[in-house]
Amino acid sequence: MIHSKKEIAKLFSNGKFDKTIDYLSEEIVWNIIGENIFDGKKAVTKNCEQIGEYFKSMQTDFKTDKIIVSDNKVIIIGTAEFKQDGKRLNFISACDIYEFNDQNMIDKISSYCITEKSE
Repeated sequence: MIHSKKEIAKLFSNGKFDKTIDYLSEEIVWNIIGENIFDGKKAVTKNCEQIGEYFKSMQTDFKTDKIIVSDNKVIIIGTAEFKQDGKRLNFISACDIYEFNDQNMIDKISSYCITEKSE
């Protein structure tokens, strides 16, 4: 199944990495601002696998607040809540900026993630 840029970006932002791997260019760079930079499809895929395992270990609730699409860019703004045994472990507000090449592949992701302070 071929997805639109908007669909690919939303799937990735919502942690459905397995559905987006085929849309990552070999030269992709994923910059999680202030945390990590993953350079190349192999490094990005490995990080996606690790994050995916973390997501499987708890309840996740992803909400997309806004999607902005222009030529080769898609911006996803939303939140992610992580719970275990009914207790909130983490709440993140995020903005992911996706840049696509002419083959509909993601070349660059810039992720801005703000963790809500625990009380």
